[in-house]
Amino acid sequence: MSLNRTKIEWTDATWNPRIGCYGAGGSKENPRHCPYCYARRIARRFKGSPAFPNGFEPTFHPDRLIEPYKLEKQSRIFACSMGDLFGPWLPENWTGEVLCAIGNNPKHTFKVLTKSPRGLSRWQRFLPRNLWLGVSVTEQGDVERIFHLRMAEASVRFVSFEPLLGPVNVDLFGLDWIVIGAQTRPARLPATEWVSCLLDAAKERDIPVFLKDNLRWPERIREFPSNGSGPC
Repeated sequence: MSLNRTKIEWTDATWNPRIGCYGAGGSKENPRHCPYCYARRIARRFKGSPAFPNGFEPTFHPDRLIEPYKLEKQSRIFACSMGDLFGPWLPENWTGEVLCAIGNNPKHTFKVLTKSPRGLSRWQRFLPRNLWLGVSVTEQGDVERIFHLRMAEASVRFVSFEPLLGPVNVDLFGLDWIVIGAQTRPARLPATEWVSCLLDAAKERDIPVFLKDNLRWPERIREFPSNGSGPC
């Protein structure tokens, strides 16, 4: 599981120099895994393989740091899609080395999603300009993550409302992009009014929106932020 082409609509490839997660607010002693987590499901299936030697236990693969340097074509790369780069349980050198590799590959646009944005402040001066920084929000109880994201001076700050599991009422001030998607396994579509509410909030702040195909929304909306590098 290194740098691979992907079917995720808003990116070109995934890159996982580190994998595994204890969940938002979790720890090694008390993991809090999200029940809908596709990454944990895959890791458990292939536990013991070279890609997942420790299953979903946080694991660093320093040999994978070289992969973006080998990619000649300018690409959008979803970094650490199989874990949480800013999880507080991680050794800081793991996160630092990944951010360094991102900064050393400025022709690519890297996107990172976290459910642990409380510690972002200590990484502020290390955030590369080619990094799009996002948080995952699935319901109203996750909205606090957006407040922490606003404090980060990333070139693009975005929110992934996927899977959207409940209504979210929030001012999207300070954001550059939102992505909305449904739960896939098991399939679970969000209520129409939940999606409409977020579309209205984005329109109010003139924020571009990307709706994933799994929403089965009647209108195809695939917008990208103009202040980032945009689609390659």
